[in-house]
Amino acid sequence: MDILCIICPNGCLLKTENSTEGLKITGNLCKKGIDFAYEEINNPVRTLCTTIATSFPEVPVLPVRTSGEIPKSLIMETMKIINAGFVDKPLGIGEIVIKNIHNSGIDIIITSNILKELYGLS
Repeated sequence: MDILCIICPNGCLLKTENSTEGLKITGNLCKKGIDFAYEEINNPVRTLCTTIATSFPEVPVLPVRTSGEIPKSLIMETMKIINAGFVDKPLGIGEIVIKNIHNSGIDIIITSNILKELYGLS
């Protein structure tokens, strides 16, 4: 299996192979690549960046992201929850829109101050 490492700017193409000694990883220029490949195979996680609807005509959608990494397998379900939600008050950067998604301890947070700026609350 080939994996493109996204940890550092090198962007190494990692090759993984099961051997009698276990998982063998080659192609990395640094140790981070090995750690990334193990995690990517055993428990892939991502930070999700997207938008959420608002009740403000001037700003119909607002950028949000997860406050940490969530399992890659939960991205589609997380998107369903975010797409069903909306913002109805002028929230700003870092404020929580959806708390503790999937009981993971990870929140969905705002990544823009546009609503606070428009309403003079920054």
